[in-house]
Amino acid sequence: MTITIVGLGPGDAGLITRQTWHLLSAADIIYLRTARHPAVAELPAHLTSHSFDDIYERADQFADVYRLIAREVLRLAGVSDVIYAVPGSPFVGESTVAAITTGAAERGIPVRILPSLSFVEPVLAAVGRDALDGLQIFDAIEIAAHLYPPLNPDVALLLGQVYSRLVASEVKLVLLGVFPPSHQVALVHSAGQTDESVEWLSLYEIDRQEHIGHLTSLFVPPLPVKAGLTALAETVAVLRSPGGCPWDQEQTPQSMRGGFLEEAYEVLAALDADDRDNLREELGDLLYHIVMQTQMAAEAGDFTLTDVIAGIETKLKRRHPHVWGDWQVSDSADVLRNWELLKQQEKPGSASDEFASRLGETPPALPALTRAQKIQVKAALTGFDWPDIAGVYDKLAEELAELREAATPDELRLELGDVLFVVANLAQWLDVEAESALREANDRFTRRFQQVERFIHDRGLEWSALSFAEMDALWEEAKAALAQSGVPDKVDDELA
Repeated sequence: MTITIVGLGPGDAGLITRQTWHLLSAADIIYLRTARHPAVAELPAHLTSHSFDDIYERADQFADVYRLIAREVLRLAGVSDVIYAVPGSPFVGESTVAAITTGAAERGIPVRILPSLSFVEPVLAAVGRDALDGLQIFDAIEIAAHLYPPLNPDVALLLGQVYSRLVASEVKLVLLGVFPPSHQVALVHSAGQTDESVEWLSLYEIDRQEHIGHLTSLFVPPLPVKAGLTALAETVAVLRSPGGCPWDQEQTPQSMRGGFLEEAYEVLAALDADDRDNLREELGDLLYHIVMQTQMAAEAGDFTLTDVIAGIETKLKRRHPHVWGDWQVSDSADVLRNWELLKQQEKPGSASDEFASRLGETPPALPALTRAQKIQVKAALTGFDWPDIAGVYDKLAEELAELREAATPDELRLELGDVLFVVANLAQWLDVEAESALREANDRFTRRFQQVERFIHDRGLEWSALSFAEMDALWEEAKAALAQSGVPDKVDDELA
């Protein structure tokens, strides 16, 4: 038996190809994915048609609809030849066709495809867009299923099957993760037919339109400025190219290390200040460094940006089996234990090497306080930690006492290191990130000291003439003034 899959085009029967029309004229029975299509009423009168619209009513999800339709077509093909008709063209936005062709190949059933005009061509004509200028095509239902859409904002987007306001609402919520609410888009209704209409409106308005129906598509133009990762990768590649920037051309992975670290700390500073605009800018600067390092690696033949993204994408899913697998966790502590276990299993030989450290790898280049806290987190996961926080306070008192008794420079350095290490452990027990706490303390001291400087300057005082008691009084006054202001002053870089 043979399955013949034909496309009915995007509109009335005038858009059906001659090849398909001749086939239907000679046929007796046709199976329709849906009878809700303008061409159905104009099909040859002698045809007996059966639609699968009832499955749409019975199924809970669209994935189930397509699966059930495909299963039924394959069942029918086990008895006789089948002609299966879909709106548009068979391989444009038709999940059932992919399922049928796969199932037919497994069963050894021949499949013949008669392509047709899809919804794409008349929609592009309606909005005046050339497909070769760049176009992404998706099923609206597929996009609605994402939390973050798999889209490039620098390339035009066309979504088919925006057949209801509910679908439009779900699509809108996903697209707002990439496009601003005011981005101008077009709802195209009945493309290619006499009643075709195009509504240009803001993205946030698309689910408010009354005309949305089963022949509605959504066209989304690219953003007015380049905003995709590929655009940034191209920009960096141009900078590194022979016709690019001399400075960028001279850089090496090693020469960029200092800038990378500086940008990372500027990101932290923006986070500490809760400055969202500055955070956006600093994350961009850090992303430039990541792409730059990747570009240099690609030039050396080591790896590409695709390799980097594929690596972290795979790793995240592999290390979250409670999300992308069947592992069960009760809290974040379980997640951390599983993470470390999976890391150990990923390292070659780690499972059989009895001397492999349970501390794993803590990069020596980390700030010492951060590294101390990470080491203690990993040690605690093995059970090597105090039973309660009281033990940590006792240990801190013990180390402070030993610091007081230290006599030589070497002893002082050793004992002070022990004190700091215990402080990092105490931060862990208090669920405080020690490095951030110290950065915030640095900023608080700087703000207060700068306020003291302002007092001294405004009052015509001289630093050298002030006693410690007088400076301490100014310090307390500065603390009170900053607290009374409600919003702490930003660190004054010029004064600092």
